[in-house]
Amino acid sequence: MAFTIRQTATALTAATLALCGSAIAAEKTLKIYGFGAKSGVVGIFGQQSEAAMQAAANIINKNGGVTLGDGTKAQLAIEYLDDRCNAEEGINALRRIASLNDSIVAVGPTCSNVAEPAFGILQKKAGDSSDSGIQFPLYTDVAAKGGLASISEWSFRNVPNEANMYKSLFEWIKVARPELKTFWGGVEKDFAHSNFTYKVIEKNAAANNLQVLGASEWLLNDINFSNQVREMKRAKADVVAISAHPFTTCGVLKEMARQNVRPKMIIGLTSSSSMETLTGCGAQAQGLTIPTAFAPVTDAAKEAAAAIQKINPKYNMDLHNAAAYENIFTLKALIEKQKIMGRPDTLTEDREKMRQGLAAMQQTEGLLGKVGRTNDREAVKPFLFVQAKGNDWAVLHTPAQ
Repeated sequence: MAFTIRQTATALTAATLALCGSAIAAEKTLKIYGFGAKSGVVGIFGQQSEAAMQAAANIINKNGGVTLGDGTKAQLAIEYLDDRCNAEEGINALRRIASLNDSIVAVGPTCSNVAEPAFGILQKKAGDSSDSGIQFPLYTDVAAKGGLASISEWSFRNVPNEANMYKSLFEWIKVARPELKTFWGGVEKDFAHSNFTYKVIEKNAAANNLQVLGASEWLLNDINFSNQVREMKRAKADVVAISAHPFTTCGVLKEMARQNVRPKMIIGLTSSSSMETLTGCGAQAQGLTIPTAFAPVTDAAKEAAAAIQKINPKYNMDLHNAAAYENIFTLKALIEKQKIMGRPDTLTEDREKMRQGLAAMQQTEGLLGKVGRTNDREAVKPFLFVQAKGNDWAVLHTPAQ
């Protein structure tokens, strides 16, 4: 049957409209917000979290994006705010994100001294009409101070349990290195994470028959550690634990080398099991032993490490941005399971659906294996012990878990 010119024009118009409609549908996006420290002393952590979120979103988008509650597809878009590891700026960032009509969840923050007050402005008990706190789900990737998720039923974390990790490490040391008898600590005193974790480290050292001789203290922005290392040298401890981030960890290790302080074992903070430490002081860090929730030992972990390098070759995967990467895949699954609509008119309902989905999680997929969940919205992550060896972190031991 032949078409008339008018019929042909009508058919072309319909086809054009259909194609335009498909293009519009394909261009639909769903934003996932993040916030953390992108500048300042710990800025590399926030930069790498943002890159990990982008890497995960790119993989999801390449595979068709996310299916919304109405059956349409959307591409994930990442937007990340810098709080500079400052509590006030972190609270402002969270308030800003929660005020937007396209934000259903946020990932972050980097620093525990930001997470604690940020969780504090959230509604403590979901559904409590007498509580005017912000009703917005927050899924933390980095801030690791113990127990913070219990502050609010809108707060969730995918960070390792350092109490379990250091308990396991010192129990292993007791058996594997029985010749070690004495312990000295070093702590970045003004940083919530390192200060809290040092107490965990010291407690577990004493519980496993190491005699605690004392500790030295410094601040996050310190650059001179001569007095602290002199104290360490006088103690002549078999084991030295440095509860500090890569920047001051390297300062202390370099000063230890200068003063010829050579303990039989050096233990580090989880956050220092990163390439930043090896880049900053690889020669002095040799043998440094740290428990961590990430190492490229599984296919999934290797793929994630490669994905972040595609974002920026200077970035590396570690236990912090590995969590950010995992979070995006978890949120994608929850968006689909909870039938999130992703529209301004469903914003309140979508946020509540997301909170309920996060709260109901019993287990998630992690790069090293299954991640358990606790009743107080914390993670139970697989972990292992690594040791600085050459230009990389080598797996020293994988404990039974």
